[in-house]
Amino acid sequence: MTHLPEQAVLVLEDGTRHRGRAYGARGTTLGEVVFATGMSGYQETLTDPSYAGQIVLQTAPHIGNTGMNDEDPESRRIWVAGYIVRDPSRVVSNWRADTSLDATLEKDGIVGISGIDTRSITRHIRSAGSMRGGIFSGDAAALDADEQLRIVQEAPQMAGQNLSAEVSVDAATVTEAVGEKIGNLAVLDLGVKQATVDNLAARGFEVHVLPQTATIEEIRSIDPVAVFYSNGPGDPAASDGHVDLLRSVLDEKLPFFGICFGNQLLGRALGLGTYKLPFGHRGINQPVRDKTTGRVEITAHNHGFAVDAPIEGVFDSPAGYGRVEVSHVGLNDNVVEGLRALDIPAFSVQYHPEAAAGPHDANYLFDRFADLVRENKDAK
Repeated sequence: MTHLPEQAVLVLEDGTRHRGRAYGARGTTLGEVVFATGMSGYQETLTDPSYAGQIVLQTAPHIGNTGMNDEDPESRRIWVAGYIVRDPSRVVSNWRADTSLDATLEKDGIVGISGIDTRSITRHIRSAGSMRGGIFSGDAAALDADEQLRIVQEAPQMAGQNLSAEVSVDAATVTEAVGEKIGNLAVLDLGVKQATVDNLAARGFEVHVLPQTATIEEIRSIDPVAVFYSNGPGDPAASDGHVDLLRSVLDEKLPFFGICFGNQLLGRALGLGTYKLPFGHRGINQPVRDKTTGRVEITAHNHGFAVDAPIEGVFDSPAGYGRVEVSHVGLNDNVVEGLRALDIPAFSVQYHPEAAAGPHDANYLFDRFADLVRENKDAK
């Protein structure tokens, strides 16, 4: 007897509906529906804390053929709110695989949907912008269409959400420096990835990953040579506490490096605004120009918000931190992809230099940070 696949439905807040097959766990999940353009690296995508609160659609049609392993997670768990794929692999074929993707999704309670036209949804989001959505499977798939839409429309918007507490560690952790030690580095965990910690330790930092609730007194207590703000989910406009903390760091002239969410928070600390992008940048194939060298890097992105700053020329920080310039620019849409303060030791980028996208086009930024810290120590 042939068993028909279990049905599932994706409902967007504008009333758009797509019927498909249940994938992963069964039930209901809600979140902001976004698309990621990477052709590979789905395990890294799923375990990136920056995707908390988001239902991720993979634009690559065939997902899951290399399974899941215990070596590649970017963090301690899967963070996506839901998962959308077109054609999940029926078999796992990779010598490093420990289990299958669908089994992992089911075990971790991640509700997904497969067998739908992901290209159509991607084009719709590109036109209408990212929006709230819901995946309904199991008993929830049989709910009335109007009831499903009501549930989606009552879900919180991504704008205005502070999600740092959901992804941050509860207690500080320490990773020893590799090689000659530069000093202690305070990392504010807003959704940090393990590859970032490893890259910083490899540059000689003793990496102290601190909870997002850390105060300036707690940062001072580890006698840091610098401070680092990680990537993470949420709206930077809803993180005033982290902005105030960063201003305390800048006031003390501690060297600072921020990535992704950290870039947006540096922008706000400098007195700049941030805004929500129509559909964001998510994938491992985003071209960015380093204005200092003129070099184009292929980079990994995961952000739905950006800094509002003039692309060309030097400008004064509205918050009184001296001269600032945009250091990196996204070539697809001229979005600010990096900031550099010229009168204090602080810089940031909007993308993820720890990710092997180009494959190592952006890794030099960790060296740039280590050099900045050494220069600052020598100048004292």
